[in-house]
Amino acid sequence: MVDLNMNVLVIDDFKTMRRIVSNLLNQVGFKNIDEAIDGESALAKIAEKDYDLIISDWNMEPMSGFELLQRIRASEEKIKTVPFIMVTAESKPENIIKAKQAGVNNYIVKPFNAETLKGKLSAVLGEF
Repeated sequence: MVDLNMNVLVIDDFKTMRRIVSNLLNQVGFKNIDEAIDGESALAKIAEKDYDLIISDWNMEPMSGFELLQRIRASEEKIKTVPFIMVTAESKPENIIKAKQAGVNNYIVKPFNAETLKGKLSAVLGEF
């Protein structure tokens, strides 16, 4: 059973996109959603709080979502096993392969809706 009260971290450098993803998460039942504006601020939040799911944009400055994924997977902390979903506007096969090799759990191409998000989350977390 998926815990809809789990802590979710949404990372995107565009406020509008963070709001869209957070709203879609609310629509499918998630309540505890925090936001970060880039990889660095995400790491700061992760240092302060335990997260059960990370949804990150790929293209961000100064630390991209891909670099964040690499840092998290290389960590010695519990965070290294947390489900990580990458969001991107690019569906290049080489990027998907690169992200999979780095340990991403799933990949969502923008634009997407609540149904698509729920499907990707169900594939990672189990049906809910």
